[in-house]
Amino acid sequence: QVQLVESGGGLVQAGGSLRLSCAASGRTFSSNVMGWFRQAPGKERELVAGIRWSAGNTYYANFVKGRFTISKDNAKNMVYLQMNSLKPEDTAVYYCAASPYGFGGKYDYWGQGTQVIVSS
Repeated sequence: QVQLVESGGGLVQAGGSLRLSCAASGRTFSSNVMGWFRQAPGKERELVAGIRWSAGNTYYANFVKGRFTISKDNAKNMVYLQMNSLKPEDTAVYYCAASPYGFGGKYDYWGQGTQVIVSS
């Protein structure tokens, strides 16, 4: 089992920044990839960014490239999502997830989510 706890969400004005954190515990060594997903009201959940625990390879959805940065701290079992130049359309619940597969694979473990609201 892997436990994931997100933090760092909140209300921010358009153009502002937030940093989300994900604390992982348990059998983290069983996970190959950590991902940040988001789900806006009435929309499907979508992958925002991902990072491999070992090599550090990253993936970004086109709609966040150049604005968001995913990073990790293996020693602390932490994954971060730095979000800059936020737009109202970034408003969503953001989830941290762990997968033993690749970025596009099935994610077995999920956090409870943290709300991000971007006001215009």
